[in-house]
Amino acid sequence: MAAHASVQARGTRARAQSHSTLSWALPVTFGVILGWYATSIVRGGGVLTGGQLALGLISGAVLAALCFGLGRMQKRLPVELRATAYGALFGGSVGFLYSLSGKSVLAASVLGLLTGAGMLIAAFYTFYTHEK
Repeated sequence: MAAHASVQARGTRARAQSHSTLSWALPVTFGVILGWYATSIVRGGGVLTGGQLALGLISGAVLAALCFGLGRMQKRLPVELRATAYGALFGGSVGFLYSLSGKSVLAASVLGLLTGAGMLIAAFYTFYTHEK
């Protein structure tokens, strides 16, 4: 007696995971803005040097990678942790940019903590009210 070959059920095939345009365009945009702003702060109106350009490129790439990673895993995080992650990312970015202006590390840390706390509250409110 011949046995029938096992037929794969419809819709069970693993689909290739593709990233939407917004999932990579938004982090790249944020990275470019932060990198450009960091470069312009350090440059101070003078001539652009290789070190300043490297600082802008590296800081922009790091922010873009962190934003992309957070965007990929945000649905798996509880609301509180997701809001905290967005607050930490925003506060760290603002504190970093402020520290480039030549102010003290303490002032940059305080500004980063205050803006990060503001983002945490705004993100928590948004995520909590839009949760399904």
